[in-house]
Amino acid sequence: MFVEQRHEFILREVRERGSVRLADLVERLDVSMVTLRRDVEHLAGQGLVNRVHGGITLPQEVARPVSERSLAIGMLVPSATYYYPSVIKAARDRARDLGARLVLGVSRYDDEEDRKQVNQLIGGGAEGLLLTLSRQPDDSHVEWLAGLGVPAVLVERVAELGGPASFLDAAASHHAHGAFLGTRHLAELGHRRVAMVSRSSPTAPRVRLGFLAAVRDLGLDTPGELGIEQEGPSDEQVAQVVAAIRSGGVTGLLVHNDEDALLLVQHLRLAGVRIPHDVSIVAYDDEVAALSDPPLTAVAPPKAAVGRNAVDLLVRRIEQGSAMPGQHVALLPELRVRESTAPRA
Repeated sequence: MFVEQRHEFILREVRERGSVRLADLVERLDVSMVTLRRDVEHLAGQGLVNRVHGGITLPQEVARPVSERSLAIGMLVPSATYYYPSVIKAARDRARDLGARLVLGVSRYDDEEDRKQVNQLIGGGAEGLLLTLSRQPDDSHVEWLAGLGVPAVLVERVAELGGPASFLDAAASHHAHGAFLGTRHLAELGHRRVAMVSRSSPTAPRVRLGFLAAVRDLGLDTPGELGIEQEGPSDEQVAQVVAAIRSGGVTGLLVHNDEDALLLVQHLRLAGVRIPHDVSIVAYDDEVAALSDPPLTAVAPPKAAVGRNAVDLLVRRIEQGSAMPGQHVALLPELRVRESTAPRA
């Protein structure tokens, strides 16, 4: 049994029983007392259990209030396929661990459907909402968000500074940081002229912000930015990328998202562009990047951690109300280096 599985088992046992003897856990997990004590030490350090003589108990603040009410949480996402399945699963699992039930609504990137799904979730008894709106919240959302009547946490969305939506709790990947990591990786390999390839999306502005910051701070050449149609790269757009590589001197690309990166790689190979010999590519999202030929270096947002943190924020907000300070949790992506990047030839 892996360490994460042991932790989940220990937490489930103590939540169901209130207290558990270490001797019982050693027998049921079939591990040594040293290993179990290490697990307990880790969970206690996170405030998830209390250590008592010969056993563990659940901390008073998380022991029963949520599960006794059978809390219902509504979750709105624009898609249940690309990117969001990991967020959804982690949020569902975390809600279950806390004794809550998560109900999902999908809006298909439609503003009106956002509101319809939220109304249905609240009408169905949701006491709080996890909101990934179809676009970044702006002035048109102010009155609606203020009138929800239940606590809400923005998920993978960042409100404008100072706007009413900015006072909502939020949990999101720090996409600017992720884009900076990907661009810096190219720079460290000797690529001085890089370009960003992206489609229009709620995340694209934050990716662009990190990309441009890296270009500026690392002293790279003036970058190019190439757009992609919502259905993927067109023949004309592929030709623009090829021209940027062959005549524009571009040797590194940051491509958001990695589905588009996968398609772009296929088109570039047909055009005779060699990866990474002619151009190094960093994809963004890491949903399917590893399945490319060659496997793509990618920036991986911490999707599961976003889902778990969003649930934790919402449950605390429901239980503590205005006594809890507002929080914006920014979780850092990581760079996963594969075969699509190499030192500049």
